[in-house]
Amino acid sequence: MRGSLAARREAAQLTMPATVTCILNSSAGAGRVAEAREHLARVFAENKVVANILVASGSEIDQQARLAVQQKSQMVVAGGGDGTVNTVAAALLGTQIKLGVMPLGTLNHFAHDLHIPADLGEAAKAIVTGSVATVDVAEVNGRVFVNNSSLGIYPRIVRERVQKQHLGHTKWIAFAQAVVWVLWRHSLLHVRLEADEKELVRDTPFVFVGNNEYQMEGLKIGERKALNGGHLCVYTAQRVGRAGLLRLAFLALTGRLAEAGELDVLHSKEIWIKTRKRRIQVSRDGEVNVAETPLHYRIRPGALRVMVPATDGGDAAAGAVRP
Repeated sequence: MRGSLAARREAAQLTMPATVTCILNSSAGAGRVAEAREHLARVFAENKVVANILVASGSEIDQQARLAVQQKSQMVVAGGGDGTVNTVAAALLGTQIKLGVMPLGTLNHFAHDLHIPADLGEAAKAIVTGSVATVDVAEVNGRVFVNNSSLGIYPRIVRERVQKQHLGHTKWIAFAQAVVWVLWRHSLLHVRLEADEKELVRDTPFVFVGNNEYQMEGLKIGERKALNGGHLCVYTAQRVGRAGLLRLAFLALTGRLAEAGELDVLHSKEIWIKTRKRRIQVSRDGEVNVAETPLHYRIRPGALRVMVPATDGGDAAAGAVRP
């Protein structure tokens, strides 16, 4: 037990001369960005908060986040999806600067698990009048992720989806086509997982590494009960073919993945993953990069301070950040 989360919280309402930098990802679309700017400007003005609201894209997001750190902003707001949150969070590690989240992405897993409202007006209000929660961050080879990282099938699907989007397909049509393409060319990845002086060797279609534990059954499958549990949760499938993968997908969609006997689950603060390849595609919060092997995953407990909605009784973020 790492102690009561309430004992580690702090009042977080901002007062003059607070300095806030908001970085909105232009890829969210002009309408969403304009709406986010409007809500943020209104809430900041109502609370007499000094803020700089920027619109950026690509590498500009990282540059602006690091500039905000250099300028000693009190808070940096990430307006976008999980990739944007990941980029800003990486810049804030090692500082006391708070992270605010405006969920402008498609899925917004990090915001959802912290109970940050999808409504942009309510999300803006939480940024200014909410509370601070300390949450864990994970790394692979020194590169940060706030949700999860994976090897095998998923990075291949993401790469294929992006290529098909470049050909003019919509995101979801491209995703469906990518899934079919990757399953048709299904191949296994040979991995050796080492954690806590234990070793697991598998020929597997995927390895999934979560920043804390993901629920594997029920209506909330794919969500996390806690973001401050202080451990990685690693899921890997045993050797399965296309039929086995389809069965796993079906169990996941029906909230019964815990029934899958083909799934191994490990919990650890640190894990090494070795493969027969010197370089491998690795996804982090939906973004795919090539990494050198072996892969070194580790958890950084309480490394990030995030603004979350205040609730009655002062316990912000409800169950998402319970000790």
